[in-house]
Amino acid sequence: MGSKLWIIILLCFLLLSTNVSANDDTAPIDQLNALSNEALQLTKSQRYEDAKKILEAFSDKFSSVTVKENTFTMDELRIVTIAHNEAIEATTNVSMNPDERINRVTKFRLVIDAISSTKHPLWTKMEDPMLAVFDDVKEAAFNGDQEAFNKSLNSFLSLYEIINPSMKLDISSERFQKLDTRIKFIDHYRQDVFSQQNSMKELLILETDLQSIFDDWAADETDPSLWWVIISTGSIIIVTLSYVGWRKYVGEKERRKNRSR
Repeated sequence: MGSKLWIIILLCFLLLSTNVSANDDTAPIDQLNALSNEALQLTKSQRYEDAKKILEAFSDKFSSVTVKENTFTMDELRIVTIAHNEAIEATTNVSMNPDERINRVTKFRLVIDAISSTKHPLWTKMEDPMLAVFDDVKEAAFNGDQEAFNKSLNSFLSLYEIINPSMKLDISSERFQKLDTRIKFIDHYRQDVFSQQNSMKELLILETDLQSIFDDWAADETDPSLWWVIISTGSIIIVTLSYVGWRKYVGEKERRKNRSR
């Protein structure tokens, strides 16, 4: 289950990632987004030296944009810097396994996407794999399978580690802190959560919190232009039906007058 899940996740990101190239005609933030995507694709292909060069080019571009435009908050600067350093390490540390390398550069990719995207951030696409592996956590807990519980929880924490920084950028600090604290509690007291029936309620609360966050983003993803089309179309239909009804009423009234004559 674990290895298959990782393959599915990585394939999803491979399909979801855009293949645009950074050039002078695009906005600086879009250029940064394209560079982060290119670094991820190269890392997936195990072209680590090329990925490192792209990440270095990103650093130069990011520094230039930061100085010239001052468009990033202190939190964004800090999160991008940490994620970038981890991505650089992933491309240079030969002792790191390929999956961990991809995970770190994916984390960096999601952070840049979260900054550049006003809607449809890529981290929200992790809903299905995260909730699927969390179902395994719950199932193992309720079945009393400690080995499966620890394995599934570790897989869930690995996924959470990937989206943690990008999620932090997009949701309120209060909401993120609440979620992060609950996840850390379950990890730290995993034996109690596993062995005590009352403590397992924490798993259900965490699942509700996660689902709520993803649901809120799904609700926000509706294109405003689509609502305008719906409203406009509905208005036209109402006006048309009203006109047809009025014409029918006038025609019926005329026929009654003719019969009266």
